[in-house]
Amino acid sequence: MTTNIIVPALGESVSEATVAKWFKNAGDSIAMDEPLVELETDKVTLEVNAATDGVLSEIVTDEGANVEVGALLGRISSDGSAVVSAPAPAKVAETGSEPNPADTPMSPAVRKLIGDHGLDASAIPAQAKDGRLTKGDVLAFIGDGSAPKAPVAPQPTLAPPATASAPDAREERVPMTRLRKRIAERLKEAQNTAAMLTTFNEADMTNVMAARAKYRDAFEKKYGARLGFMGFFVKSCIVALQEIPAVNAQIDGDVLVYKNHYDIGVAVGTEQGLVVPVLRDADQLGFAEVEAGIGELGRKARDGKLTMEELTGGTFTITNGGVYGSMMSTPILNPPQSGILGMHKIDRRPIAVG
Repeated sequence: MTTNIIVPALGESVSEATVAKWFKNAGDSIAMDEPLVELETDKVTLEVNAATDGVLSEIVTDEGANVEVGALLGRISSDGSAVVSAPAPAKVAETGSEPNPADTPMSPAVRKLIGDHGLDASAIPAQAKDGRLTKGDVLAFIGDGSAPKAPVAPQPTLAPPATASAPDAREERVPMTRLRKRIAERLKEAQNTAAMLTTFNEADMTNVMAARAKYRDAFEKKYGARLGFMGFFVKSCIVALQEIPAVNAQIDGDVLVYKNHYDIGVAVGTEQGLVVPVLRDADQLGFAEVEAGIGELGRKARDGKLTMEELTGGTFTITNGGVYGSMMSTPILNPPQSGILGMHKIDRRPIAVG
């Protein structure tokens, strides 16, 4: 029996994804619910798990390919009998030469990798059962140090040969991920469409720091959560938003929509880019619940495990540039929200009071 692996529903307003990584090769045994392939959308990274035990009999869509909801990614054989083997060699032509193994289909990502490194595809061993050349095959071939370069026709030059190192040693061109491209688009869109005003204010953190130092150990022992500064920032924002409801509102056409709930977005920097998971109903949470919730969202963000629900629907955002040592910045709005608070480095210095 064969089970198709298809692209699942990706969330509201998301219809396309990129195949980021296959965790298994064709021919590998798999167990039910075991992660098979990682998909990357404009907003989140998600894993597609095996629906049954069996063997990954075929990988239909290779890494780097764009796919829509419902597209076929691969197939699972529950009895192992449908494993796709490498295609039989074609008949030798009259010239007596052997067929070129590079005639097997290659994904755009694999083809680009081969072209970027000037490789001869016919010299790269294909490990997949279906004889298809994968990104892993090419990287392994490059990594062993013996990758032969495909012959390149000499090009006319207008200047003497440079003595500097080759261009590929001086720079590296890496395609942007879907998530990073979407982040860039949204931030630039906010700059272009929103009338943003930034104001700078200083706050005396003496009492906050004293309270944190006094209760930190007991707090962590009692609640199992670290007492950081974000709990104070979130609680302070909620008080301010309750006093000035317009900042917790959004514009919908020519209508102001006032929110009577406080879902606070907390910006998190990850290797994949900046994401803003949302702490729901933060006004109903205690300090320990706020700190634990932020800690859990941060871990999920760094592991790429955030769900679409955890990334949408915020009413106000906090970003903490202080963790990077920043003294001042101008945060960009997270549409359709009306405000964002940028916190920065706590600087110890003498100051006149009163």
